[in-house]
Amino acid sequence: MADITIGGVTEKIVTAEEFTMEKAREVLKDETIAVLGYGVQGPGQALNLLDNGFKVIVGQRKSKAWDKAVEDGFVPGETLFPIEEAAKRGTIVMFLLSDAGQKAVWPTIEPYMTEGKALYFSHGFPITYREQTGVVPPENIDVILVAPKGSGLTVRRNFLDGSGINSSIAVFQDYTGRAYDRTCAIGIAIGSGYLFPTTFENEVYSDLTGERGVLMGCLAGVMEAQYACLRKNGHDPSEAFNETVEELTQSLIRLVGENGMDWMYANCSTTAQRGALDWKGRFREAVAPLFDELYKSVKSGKETEIVLRVNSAPDYRERLEEELSAMRNMEMWQAGAVLRELRPERRSKK
Repeated sequence: MADITIGGVTEKIVTAEEFTMEKAREVLKDETIAVLGYGVQGPGQALNLLDNGFKVIVGQRKSKAWDKAVEDGFVPGETLFPIEEAAKRGTIVMFLLSDAGQKAVWPTIEPYMTEGKALYFSHGFPITYREQTGVVPPENIDVILVAPKGSGLTVRRNFLDGSGINSSIAVFQDYTGRAYDRTCAIGIAIGSGYLFPTTFENEVYSDLTGERGVLMGCLAGVMEAQYACLRKNGHDPSEAFNETVEELTQSLIRLVGENGMDWMYANCSTTAQRGALDWKGRFREAVAPLFDELYKSVKSGKETEIVLRVNSAPDYRERLEEELSAMRNMEMWQAGAVLRELRPERRSKK
């Protein structure tokens, strides 16, 4: 465990050097890890655990996700079961359904959360907002969290290329005295680059703010605004898309990930540097009140109330597809679909 201090705050970071894969295997040697839900996070975490030699079963209702689990090598009746059966068999139950799905399914799996088991989450939502979700674990089990900082697809891709993805960890309830070790062991076993501490509350507050903010909502909104501005002023779609999306995703953000924002600035033209330095403060001041409003909405439970209500509606998937289709059919993303095919790596495969 490494202590790091940033801004006067000392954190205990866990890496694979301190908590080795061998130690993880020792901690989990007698565990059956049941992954409930083979949708977003389930496949990446389940397959990474399997590839690292752990005993993994999947719980999933009959659906396209069930078929995908079969395609990925899980065998019905042996390593693939209905959700309730997997929960019964598992000693660590990884509850990886959607937040709305967890609310719906919890009453059916709660009876299988028997003494000494561990209930695992990758999101603090169900526990933090348990008055809304009804997810109240019994007192005689461990309740733990490992939250990869990326999509399930990235969890798997990063594992396969050897880079891993960082995860936050938390223990909400330690009944067995082994909750922390169980948490770290699974964090390492799913391929995390390193593990950093949080709480269930802080994980969901930061996660919901980030998704609605810089990571997704703000990013998409700002892109749409800049693209529209360029098109309104006579720029062709390919130019507007490249200056808005392609240069960011294919060049600049990679430099930020490599060595930080100052490194990216230092490797751009002096004209770009000057303009960015002059304007970044104005953008920060413009959006700061919006972020304050967003964080208050998250912490109050307003955002989660919306999620549970909308995502539990019987026509949710149809309405979601309508919204995503509207985005997909925007000129900006239609331009992207055409221009991505011109990338050298894609042309070389044709």
